[in-house]
Amino acid sequence: AITFTNKAAREMKDRIERKIGPRGSDGWASTFPSFCARILRREIEQIGYRRDFSIYATDDSVRVIKDVMRRMEIDEKTISPKMILHLISRSKDARISAGEYLKENGDNYFNRCVQRVFEAYVTELKDANALDFDDIILKTVELLEQFDEVRLKYGGRFKYIMVDEYQDTNPLQYRLISLLSSVRRNICVVGDDDQSIYKFRGATIENILSFEDNFPGAKTIRL
Repeated sequence: AITFTNKAAREMKDRIERKIGPRGSDGWASTFPSFCARILRREIEQIGYRRDFSIYATDDSVRVIKDVMRRMEIDEKTISPKMILHLISRSKDARISAGEYLKENGDNYFNRCVQRVFEAYVTELKDANALDFDDIILKTVELLEQFDEVRLKYGGRFKYIMVDEYQDTNPLQYRLISLLSSVRRNICVVGDDDQSIYKFRGATIENILSFEDNFPGAKTIRL
């Protein structure tokens, strides 16, 4: 069971345990990042990281970007480090790499600066054996795509998958649940296309509007 806040995840886990008793604790009820981090702690060595990787909070990422900008002599007053981090985050969610950034966004001074910082930022995190919040989901998707035995392992483990607030998922999160549900094909999502509030974070309403096309045979229950 996957949702967007720790509070909601705790509530779901409590409800499951009240319904079925101690066995409920065997299920995974968590946020997207917590769910993915749990997989990565077991499997990330397959994509070149150590299991004791660090997870950078936003302040950590901004600090790295400021250091990179200082070395590149890019003025923070001209281009905000937080803006660059936001653009890097949106790119990762859309699976646009640093090398593809200019092609996707246009070649101008601003975008060239972002692209240079983006490349250095990725290198800095890798050298530090660290991931940011976007990497947690991105690297899990890469694992599931590149290693079929990992996809079959976790896709087979979860007999049922439920995703809460599905209207607020982004393309990367959609890819994650598609890979996980590809083994047993038992997926339930809950959402309301009139309540999407995270477009500024990359959420796409298309995920819920096209659910029946993406998962043929799905049954829709309207409340």
